Amino acid sequence: MGSASDKKPKPNKATANKGPKPYERPRGGEAKAIADLMPQVGRTAFRRFGFVQSSVVTRWPEIVGPHHAKVSAPESIRFPHGEKSDGTLHLVVLPAHAPLIQHVIPEIIERVNRFFGYSAVAKVKMRQGQVQPSHAEEPAKSPPSLKPIPMELGDSLRDIGDPELRTVLESLARSLGKNNGERKR
Repeated sequence: MGSASDKKPKPNKATANKGPKPYERPRGGEAKAIADLMPQVGRTAFRRFGFVQSSVVTRWPEIVGPHHAKVSAPESIRFPHGEKSDGTLHLVVLPAHAPLIQHVIPEIIERVNRFFGYSAVAKVKMRQGQVQPSHAEEPAKSPPSLKPIPMELGDSLRDIGDPELRTVLESLARSLGKNNGERKR
């Protein structure tokens, strides 16, 4: 008689008849838009450099007001080891405005804590340096659909029945009108 090691396993009927397994998309759901992933990527980077909440940087003009936001910018918030309160907010301040910011530090601490909803910041350390202008200060550009269509092209585009084609041609006409206007100057 043979031993148990001599027995060969019998092939499974379900796998014996089929060839290679067809490709199936890996689990994980639908593809995500990059815009949905970016806050997570940014949050990780901000935490690495000392920010628990990246919105402190992006909403700095709302927190301290537009005047103080032009001359100061948050660098990081450092908390005591194992704590998430009574931290130190590190600011970069334009050198000429450092005395002014020094006088409004209690107000800045109050506004940041109000933003967080708890006593997140207990003190502020300033470093004099260059402050990058925030993107919120830049004037918004008008969408292309609001730019005027050159008069010589506008009447001929009204006769086009397909709205999508008309929109594309109007956009092209606007860009051509903009380029011609710049050349004439």
